[in-house]
Amino acid sequence: MSLDFSDSDALARAVAQVMWDRDLASRSLGMSLDEARPGAATLSLTVTAAMTNGHKTCHGGYIFILADSAFAFACNSYNQNTVAQHCSVTFLRPAFEGDRLTAAAREVSRIGRGGIYDIKVTNQNGEHVAEFRGHSRTIKGTPIAQTG
Repeated sequence: MSLDFSDSDALARAVAQVMWDRDLASRSLGMSLDEARPGAATLSLTVTAAMTNGHKTCHGGYIFILADSAFAFACNSYNQNTVAQHCSVTFLRPAFEGDRLTAAAREVSRIGRGGIYDIKVTNQNGEHVAEFRGHSRTIKGTPIAQTG
């Protein structure tokens, strides 16, 4: 079965699957890829004891990497290799061991080679844990090669 490159939803899901299969970092941390659509993606992660810091809360780096991974899947969903140009995160409340964190990325703007994406990180109770903004830049190449 061949991929219909004109079906943007199917393309976004196919790109996400290719990227997921290559993404050892996200998979090794126990993330799950919950949704992929054009300009949007949702990933989740359960906080383990190994992810906690000296305050017994989730280390901010793990919250950042979850949001950054959602950002990557959202901005690559058009089958153009896209990388982070700038990212920032604001931590709003702590997360704890056992919490299930969800990062929902959505496209704010995509013009030329640049894009802006907002990623909201929530816990299993729907509480807002962090807000991440990513600026993307397309580069040469595609996650899925087009043939024919």
